[in-house]
Amino acid sequence: MTCSFDLEHYSELLAAAARGGYRFASFESDPQPGDLLLRHDVDLSLEAALELAELEAGAGARATYFLMRDSVFYNLASPPGERALARLRELGHAVGLHARYPRAELDGRFDPVLAWHNPDPDYMSASVEGAANVMEPRFFSPETYRSDSNHAWRSGCPHEELQARSFEWLQLLVHPEIWVYPGETMRQTMLAFLEAERELRLRHLAEDRIDLS
Repeated sequence: MTCSFDLEHYSELLAAAARGGYRFASFESDPQPGDLLLRHDVDLSLEAALELAELEAGAGARATYFLMRDSVFYNLASPPGERALARLRELGHAVGLHARYPRAELDGRFDPVLAWHNPDPDYMSASVEGAANVMEPRFFSPETYRSDSNHAWRSGCPHEELQARSFEWLQLLVHPEIWVYPGETMRQTMLAFLEAERELRLRHLAEDRIDLS
């Protein structure tokens, strides 16, 4: 097994969690032994999020997708954004707010849970009125947290530990763009994302009756 950042290995991670006897949980209550809190911060691409969400649903996995209200990359109020929100719900996933400090404005589109985008230590784990913060001490400890940020596992790929049920419980942060778009480095993956975004924008232009001849 190679620990590549691709959908094949992501499927292997989900299978390892199943073999380890983990159950997919959400941030509605304190973690219990055997819980896997599968979290996705959607920084760039709703399309990548949906591709990962479909794969997870097929594998019997449930995740919490954190979406931005004010992203420069996607618009939740657009028809594609509304369709993405609806499809995530249809697939059984939870939807939280990926917030930019200090704005933590939840509305009916979101469950009462948030994850800060690029947080500073001063507010990263602070409590938020009316919502759970995924980095509160009850949800986070170095021993029960793994993240793939910037195309690198800080403490190694967790598939072996998941299969061996080495974690009492685990919050696993996975960024969809890193797994859906190909590349051996973060730069390569982001260039692949930009190329996919170019094709998407061309389709949007055509749908808006822009003459591309």
